[in-house]
Amino acid sequence: MKLLVIGSGGREHTLAWKLAQSPKCEKLYAVPGNPGMEDIAECISGISIEDNDAVVKLAKEKAIDLVVVGPEVPLTNGIVDALNGAGIKAFGPSKLAAELEGSKAFSKGLMKKYGIPTAKYEVFTDAAAAREYVKKEGAPIVVKADGLAAGKGVIVAMTLEEALHAVDDIMEDKAFGQAGSRVVIEEFMEGEEASLLAFTDGETIVPMISSQDHKRVYDGDKGPNTGGMGTYAPAPVMTPDMVQAATERILKPAISAMKAEGRPYKGCLYAGLMITKEGPKVVEFNARFGDPETQVVLPLLESDLVEIMLACAEGSLGSLDIQWSKGAAVCVVMASGGYPGSYAKGKEITGLDEAKKAGNLVFHAGTARKDGKIVTNGGRVLGVVAKADSIQDAVKHAYEGVGRIAFEDAFYRKDIAYRALARQK
Repeated sequence: MKLLVIGSGGREHTLAWKLAQSPKCEKLYAVPGNPGMEDIAECISGISIEDNDAVVKLAKEKAIDLVVVGPEVPLTNGIVDALNGAGIKAFGPSKLAAELEGSKAFSKGLMKKYGIPTAKYEVFTDAAAAREYVKKEGAPIVVKADGLAAGKGVIVAMTLEEALHAVDDIMEDKAFGQAGSRVVIEEFMEGEEASLLAFTDGETIVPMISSQDHKRVYDGDKGPNTGGMGTYAPAPVMTPDMVQAATERILKPAISAMKAEGRPYKGCLYAGLMITKEGPKVVEFNARFGDPETQVVLPLLESDLVEIMLACAEGSLGSLDIQWSKGAAVCVVMASGGYPGSYAKGKEITGLDEAKKAGNLVFHAGTARKDGKIVTNGGRVLGVVAKADSIQDAVKHAYEGVGRIAFEDAFYRKDIAYRALARQK
């Protein structure tokens, strides 16, 4: 089969790496891809992943059998509808189904209507009304831009001042552009966060191995939110009972609700969860694989990813028996100095081969090729991953890999998986 991966980040590199392992994969393309993918995929630049017509044209020219869409923006732009309309199979939700991520107000309304556990909330289009609500509710409180904000449009405000500033930042100063023309303001939920991704064909839903992201930029969960500074899987907080509860109370009802709303959902459903005293509650839904959750979940998948994705697209997921390995995986993100604020690009990266030779997986997130060298080209530059029998060993091996790689002003969190390690003491 000929496969096409859409996107250029660490998630897409991981997807390409796993797809390339399938005996069904005879040729793999990536648009635009990144330097890390070049040894497994033909990377095609010059096409915007937000141009549905151009992507469909390319898929036809290359006789693509399955398109795998990584990022959320093409999904919310209806790329799957365009591909399906041209007779091309694609892994990912339709435009209507992707609104589950594209609009937090829609997502919260769906959960309210169908009794899916989540935080109490209100939606505002007027900044003054939003400020009044914040003053009435007090802090801590959560302020979210309604639309897509690359994983950064959520402010967990621990003080009233922070919350009011967040409303102004999103609604008045347009920190996230049009994504902030509406805000969702939620109660602050106490508990531990976890991510539970699932494969679905619109009827059957199969949860993946749980994981936990580290959103804040600095050790100890300090500083602003980022796209994710590291992950590990499985997350010990997600016991078998908790996974079962989340599947029965959240994942299955969400898929049923989307079908009932005339928006059948196929692809990867990502549930960001808060594990509270009352059980799991939804922090957010995403309409695609998480980044950097994918970097630790897919290395633990033993089954053929091409087979699974085809089954999701064709509606036959129920016929598969998906297998996972028993070990653990840890990903440490190496970032550019200044991230998530402004940062320089074009810094040469060394030590990539040394880390790979030592047994690490290195997924490129923000890199480019310049004068024959690999250089930095984003805020999150690399995801250095290790697999092992235990989280403890995976953490050790991941940081050994990080130690072999260098670029100017590189930084990373030194406490990835600290919650899991604390549980072992």
